Amino acid sequence: MTTAPKKIFIDGEAGTTGLQIREKLSGRQDVVLVSIAAEKRKDAGAKAEILAQVDLTILCLPDDAARESVALADSLGDRSPRILDASTAHRIAPGWTYGFPELASGQSEAIAKARRVANPGCYATGAIAILRPLVDAGLISPDHRIAINAVSGYSGGGKQMIADFDSGKAAAFQLYGLGLEHKHVPEIMAYGRLRARPLFVPSVGNFLQGMLVSLPLALDDLPGRPKAGDLEAALAAHYAGAAFVRVVAAEASGVLAPEALNGTNDLEIRVFANESRRQAVIVARLDNLGKGASGAAVQNLQLMLGL
Repeated sequence: MTTAPKKIFIDGEAGTTGLQIREKLSGRQDVVLVSIAAEKRKDAGAKAEILAQVDLTILCLPDDAARESVALADSLGDRSPRILDASTAHRIAPGWTYGFPELASGQSEAIAKARRVANPGCYATGAIAILRPLVDAGLISPDHRIAINAVSGYSGGGKQMIADFDSGKAAAFQLYGLGLEHKHVPEIMAYGRLRARPLFVPSVGNFLQGMLVSLPLALDDLPGRPKAGDLEAALAAHYAGAAFVRVVAAEASGVLAPEALNGTNDLEIRVFANESRRQAVIVARLDNLGKGASGAAVQNLQLMLGL
């Protein structure tokens, strides 16, 4: 018996994430992509007609527009499709399941059953991938004051940033978010199980895509004064058997570039340490457009639709 392909609507398919999701799904036999005419993208009636006929819609929209699309879908009652939201709007909202399958035992099953799934932020994916296993293992206290440093390729910064870098107008490297109110912090706290607000310092470099998220730690300030090997063991145990997240040995050179996982849905974690100084830096490497956006969306879509 042949199963009919699942119908997918990417609401906001013209943006960077939407285009990448469309590319990843094109050519598959188990899904059919349904589109809306460009001139009707803001026509609520036309959008409602599409929402009523698809199995799942992926929202690649600004936050306010994503909320409007969710309200429109909710108005359809039993005809409402399942929703995967790639915006920031619903990541810590009640009734939404967080779309990081490797977060904890049972998270993949929760995503598979959910009607509403919020795709994680790119920086948050790297930070939570490091933090959650260590907090759960008691190696980092939820009240510990931590700093998170990160650098991303410029493709995650929107059309204007992409144009500035492509034209040579932008600086080779820049810090940003220095008002210390970055939109990913609430989800890092919620799913990293932190009570103390982390100091998060993002930056962007003159490369298209790729990401490094790093957590510096003074080992003697942590519960039980662990060794770096204890941190690595806890991380490895958490991700044992995971298809896309793995703990790998740190390079002896102490050098790590951000672009090696581009085009994949993979995430790597390394523990760089100096035991004599009792210091460590844990680094997550991922593609900000892959595991940090479109790759994660496709992974969640497959779980939600049983593909």
